[in-house]
Amino acid sequence: METADLLAAGFVAPSELLLNYTFRTMLIGTVLVGSFSGAMGCFLYLRRQALIADVIGHSAVFGVAAAFVIAVAVLGVLGRSMVTLTIGAVISSSLAAFAVNWISGTRLGSDAAMAGVLALFYGSGIVLLRSASLSSLPGRGGIETYIFGNAATTTHEDLLVIAVCGGAALLTVIIGWRAFGLFTFDPVFAHTLGYRSAVLGPILGVATTVAVVIGVKSVGLILMVAFAIMPAASARQWTGSLRSMVMLAGSIGGAAGAVGSYAAVSFGRVPTGPIVVLVLFTVFLVSVLFAPRRSVIGRAMRARRNAARLAVVGGNGR
Repeated sequence: METADLLAAGFVAPSELLLNYTFRTMLIGTVLVGSFSGAMGCFLYLRRQALIADVIGHSAVFGVAAAFVIAVAVLGVLGRSMVTLTIGAVISSSLAAFAVNWISGTRLGSDAAMAGVLALFYGSGIVLLRSASLSSLPGRGGIETYIFGNAATTTHEDLLVIAVCGGAALLTVIIGWRAFGLFTFDPVFAHTLGYRSAVLGPILGVATTVAVVIGVKSVGLILMVAFAIMPAASARQWTGSLRSMVMLAGSIGGAAGAVGSYAAVSFGRVPTGPIVVLVLFTVFLVSVLFAPRRSVIGRAMRARRNAARLAVVGGNGR
């Protein structure tokens, strides 16, 4: 069945979805992005740097626009290549993250640092992106769609870039698992054991940045903060182990990508990224409400039981 027929059909069987090239690549792309960003987002979540993911996503707009302009106008190569855009996004987002960390050490504080850096990079990126779309540069048409993403345009080259970049980021963390784990929970203790924070911080920062920006084409730059944080926040409700949390967050992100892709096709002409985010929020809400140890309902029930026990003890004491 052709793409247009699938969109017009409404409900589509999963087997039929997998036989269509466009939606097969879209499905694989969103699953990969959800898995890598979900797993790597655990380190941002545990270090209480959830808003850094937002800075990374918005700052990548400038990198995408700059990479496109430089590739086409200066180098004379294909500006909309996934490799080109990913390199630009990683450089821009890494610079933004380092700028936030540097400014946070001054009297301005982290909140002002994130607000200022986000405004600078995102504002500059929007201006450059708009200028590029209005110019005569070849391949400029639709460049602004990278802000919100378009998973249906995912190609085999895009899948390869996502798999290689995301896999490299995850492999980096796996190789230095003990060091990164200690650094995440207690940087001071990690330093006393001989691990250098000045080395671990930038490496982990670049790895998480790569995991966030690989969704530039399929999900969009704006929604990537949800892909990085919501799976981690959901997984944290179910487990207290870092290893289990990373695995569960990656699984949640990948599963949400699959469900969201299928739902986007079944509902018709609905953007994939927002649907996946809604699925992630549903999982997060269920986790917050019903996780055995950390859920809101569980805590309320335990508090009620404890209050009842105290009342019984107090009554017996009389």
